[in-house]
Parts: sequence; structure tokens; C-alpha cells
Amino acid sequence: MAVYVSNIVINTGTSFNQSFTLENINTNSVLDLTDYTIKSEMRKHPGSTTGVTTFTSTIASAAGGVITIGLSTTQTASLKPGRYVYDVLLTDDSGTRDRVVEGMVIVSQGATR
Repeated sequence: MAVYVSNIVINTGTSFNQSFTLENINTNSVLDLTDYTIKSEMRKHPGSTTGVTTFTSTIASAAGGVITIGLSTTQTASLKPGRYVYDVLLTDDSGTRDRVVEGMVIVSQGATR
């Protein structure tokens, strides 16, 4: 599977949701996500073992290839402004893992409280 690069912005103290539609690179059709599980995390740098934030990750439409990652208002309120990295991993029913989305996260703190 190819890795899709998408940089995202998260505003502290607000809810965050992002959806992606995954495609099969060989057929240019949507990727059937039946029998897959999903996991997504962000951290300061790829090797960091502390300060890991886990996204709520769902397969919104298995047949449509749609995945969604999100954070609650409480989760984003605890983030420190700055630059982070994230990725999304899919695992099939045989245990094979593929990174399908990755990128930078900019955490921005607003002025209005």
C-alpha cells in the first residue's frame, strides 16, 4: 500500500475530526477495509516514547474505504502548542500492518478561551 501524506492542524480546546478515503493504488478504486482494524497516534517525533496521544480511530465505511481519526475537546486542551508527527496503521485479519497515512500535526492555541 502507498502512504498518503497529509499535514493537519489541531486547535487546542476544540474537537478534532479528519476523514480520509483510501484507494487501491493498483486499480484506483476505493480500498475495501472489510476485516481491517485501525490505529493512529501522534507524538513529538517518531522515536518518542512519552507524550503519545492516541486518536479515536474508526473505519467509517469499510466498503467505501473511509477512515476517521479524532480527538475530544479534553484531549486537545491538554496538548502543548507545537509541531508533532502522526500516522495511521491498518492491520488486516492475518496481522499484516500497513501505514496508510502520515504527516505533520501543527497544534495551535487560540486566543479566545
